[in-house]
Amino acid sequence: MKYLLWLLKAAIFFTLFAFALNNQQDATVHFFFGTQWRAPMVLVVLTAFAAGLVVGVLGMVPRWWKHRSAARKAVAAQPQAPAAASPAAEDLSAPPAGAYAPASPLTTPQPPFHGI
Repeated sequence: MKYLLWLLKAAIFFTLFAFALNNQQDATVHFFFGTQWRAPMVLVVLTAFAAGLVVGVLGMVPRWWKHRSAARKAVAAQPQAPAAASPAAEDLSAPPAGAYAPASPLTTPQPPFHGI
């Protein structure tokens, strides 16, 4: 699987490299007030892609901050569990709280569900 992933990455790289070699002619980008920018087409496409990434990331920053502050508040609101007095005080023969019950031979154990 690891080699297949590297093969896919190499194919994508060589495809983009061939695209860059095939688009070396100059392109003109016209801005407002008669200004223009002449550059190889690959550079124009790369610049447009990078600008799109920057705009996308900047658009997500407020939401990331909101989720990060909500996560910090949730962690701060959790009560702290008291530490056990000593290991001898625990009953080591009993399963810990929240442990899975042994699966019957007719059913397969399912991992706990958690969403993305």
